[in-house]
Amino acid sequence: MSIVLGDALGPRGRRRTVIASALSSAVLLGLLVVALRRFAATGQLEAAKWSLLVRPLVIRFLLGGLVNTLRATGLALIVAVAAGTLLALGRLSRNLPVRLAAGAYVQFFRSLPLLVLIIFMFFGVPELGVSLSRYWALATGLAIYNAAVFGEIFRAGILSLDRGQPEAALSIGLRPWQAMWLVILPQAYRRMIPTIVSQTITLLKDTTLGVTIGYEELLRRGQITGEFGNNLLQAYIAVAVLYLAINIPLSRVARHLEVRQRRRYRAGGISITGAEDLVAMAVAADATMKA
Repeated sequence: MSIVLGDALGPRGRRRTVIASALSSAVLLGLLVVALRRFAATGQLEAAKWSLLVRPLVIRFLLGGLVNTLRATGLALIVAVAAGTLLALGRLSRNLPVRLAAGAYVQFFRSLPLLVLIIFMFFGVPELGVSLSRYWALATGLAIYNAAVFGEIFRAGILSLDRGQPEAALSIGLRPWQAMWLVILPQAYRRMIPTIVSQTITLLKDTTLGVTIGYEELLRRGQITGEFGNNLLQAYIAVAVLYLAINIPLSRVARHLEVRQRRRYRAGGISITGAEDLVAMAVAADATMKA
C-alpha cells in the first residue's frame, strides 16, 4: 500500500503561487520602505550609530557569541541525535516496559516548554546538589528536549520503510539487531536527512533562549553591544543578519534535499515534505499494525 503525503501543484496552483509570491514581495518591499523612512526620521540611520559595529573589537566580540551559539548547538545536536535514535528503537521495541518508558519520555518532554526546561537546568538542578554552568545548562536542556523530537522523527522514518527491508535482511541470516543497525537505520537516516537539517536549524535558533540564563550566545552578545554603545536597534539588526547568513543557506540545503527525496520516492507513491509528514506516516503505520 502506498502513502501519498503531498501532490505536485498543477498549472493553476503554480500560477496562484507565483501571484501570491509577487504580492508578498510587494508588501514586504513596501514595509521596508516605510521602515527605512521611519529609521531616517528618528536618526537611526546616522553613521555614528552604525560605526561601532564595524570596529574590529566589536566584530570579534559578536563572532565570539556566534561561536558560543555553534558550540551549544553542536553538543546538543550530537546528544539529541544519539538519544533520539535510542528512543526511536525503544518506541519500536517488543519489550512493553521499554516501549512505555520511551513513549513516556517523548510525550513528557515534547509537552514541556523548552524555556522552562532550560531555566530548570540552570536554577533547579543546583538545588539537587549538581551545579551546571550556563553552557551546560543550555546544551543539556536543548539536548533533552530535542532528543524527544528526533526520537519521533526517527521512528516515523523507520516505519516509512518498506516492510520487505527487514524481512530481506533476516532472510540472509542477520539477527534482528544487525538488521536494524546495518540495513534499516542507514536507509532511514538517508530518507530523514532533510528533516534532520530542518530540525537542526530550529535547534540553532532555540539557543537564543540562553539569554534568559545569561549565556553569552550571539543574541546576548548583541544585547551587551547595544547597551554599551546605546544602539540596541543596530546591534539587534547585526545579530539578525548573522543568523540569516547561517540559516538561509541551511534552509536552502534542506529544501534541495527535500526535493531530491521527493523525486526519489515519488515512484513508490511516497512524498515526504517535512517532520509533520513523517509523524503522520508513523501514525498511519501504527494504525495499520494495530488493525
